[in-house]
Amino acid sequence: MKGSGHPQLAKLLLVLLALVLGGWGAWRSFAPQPANARETLAEQARQIAELEQRVATLARSDQISRQANTELQGTLAERDEEVAGLRADVAFYERLVGPTGQRRGLAVQELKLEPQSDPQLWHFVATLTQTLSRGEINTGTLWLALEATDGQHMRRLDWNALRQQAHAPGVAYSFKYFQQVGGDIVLPRGLKPVRVIAHLQPQEGTAVENSFTWSSVIPPAPESAKPPPGHG
Repeated sequence: MKGSGHPQLAKLLLVLLALVLGGWGAWRSFAPQPANARETLAEQARQIAELEQRVATLARSDQISRQANTELQGTLAERDEEVAGLRADVAFYERLVGPTGQRRGLAVQELKLEPQSDPQLWHFVATLTQTLSRGEINTGTLWLALEATDGQHMRRLDWNALRQQAHAPGVAYSFKYFQQVGGDIVLPRGLKPVRVIAHLQPQEGTAVENSFTWSSVIPPAPESAKPPPGHG
C-alpha cells in the first residue's frame, strides 16, 4: 500500500510542473517584451515633444499676429491723422489761391508756438500769405515781439530780447502765395505772456504787423488740466 502512493505523487508533481511551465510559456508569449516597451515609450515621448513644439509655434504665431495687428491699428490711426491734416491744408490752399478766394495783402495768417524741453524755450511757426499781387514774389524779414506782465506792469520784449542776442537778424521769407517760417524764442522767467506781435518788413512796401493773444498761439491745455464745469 505504501509503495503504490509514490507513482500517484509523481504523477501529481508532473501535472503541477506542466501547469507551471504552460503558464510561464503563455506569459512569455503574450506579455510585452522589455524592448518593445522601450520603443513604445520612446515613440510616445517623440510625439509629446512634437505636440509641445506645435503648441509653442502656434502660441508664438498668435503673439506675432496680435503684435502686428496692434502696430497696424497704430499705423492706420497715424494715416487718418495725416489725411485729416492734408485735407485741412488743401481746403486752406483752395481758399487762398482758388478762383473764389478773397485777395489779401501780405499778412501772418497763423502763428503757433510749441514749448520745448527747456520751459523758457519756445519754437514758433508762422504761416505767411499774400494773394493781392498774384504771381509776384514777396521777399522780406519777419520778427516777433511779446507783451507780458510781471504782475504789476506790462512790458514789451522786442526781437533782440526774445532771441537773447543784440542785433539779432530776423527770419527771412520769400514766396508767391504762402510760406511757413519758424524759429526759437526765449521767454524770461517771472513774466506772463499776454500778446504776440508778428512784424513783417518787406523789401519793398510798407511794414505789416499782426497781433495774436497768447492763448490762441499755444497748444490747448489737456482735458485733465481743465477745471470741471461750474468752477470759476
